[in-house]
Amino acid sequence: MRIDWRKSTRSGSATDEACVELAALPEGVGVRDSKDPDGGRLTLTGDQFGRLLQRIKMGSLDQP
Repeated sequence: MRIDWRKSTRSGSATDEACVELAALPEGVGVRDSKDPDGGRLTLTGDQFGRLLQRIKMGSLDQP
């Protein structure tokens, strides 16, 4: 199965930027570090991903 990883178009093209990539997977949404594509990955269900996006948009995960 071919997985198409995508990074936000708002991300810059510099290779040293901290970005995540997402992929649609049969079991949900894949999340990985764009600088370490062969490293660890998370798989979230659609509901989990939706809740994560809500928390990001609300700023509840922002660090000081």
